[in-house]
Amino acid sequence: MRVLFHPTDDEVDVAGGAPELLAVASALAAGQGGVATTASDGPSFGGTDLTSVEVVLTGGPGVLMRVDPERDVLVIEGDRPGLDVLAHAFRSTAEMDDGGHQHIEYHPDHFYLAAGSLAMVLNSPHGGMPRR
Repeated sequence: MRVLFHPTDDEVDVAGGAPELLAVASALAAGQGGVATTASDGPSFGGTDLTSVEVVLTGGPGVLMRVDPERDVLVIEGDRPGLDVLAHAFRSTAEMDDGGHQHIEYHPDHFYLAAGSLAMVLNSPHGGMPRR
């Protein structure tokens, strides 16, 4: 799985195979854990490769996605309801049978993301765009 952080957009781009996306979903459902990522020789489009995804259960409210710049780690911390919703997004993306992606981004009154959360593009294991 590759996770690119684009600081100019405050966005992370997540791309990986179904097993990797499901591993993140499991960590989110458990409220703890981490998944190592890999750098790629592919273009980074100005992004920084992050080394892992780390999940931390907190009291919330909501989910905050942020980068720990000292470790180059995507940290996802949040309350149980918010982590469950995000776990569902990872599972449903992992189970896609074609290309596609989901945009997950905060807006005022967002039902599970906390203010200040990074935006995320979550890509299908089959690529970010449908083939059919």
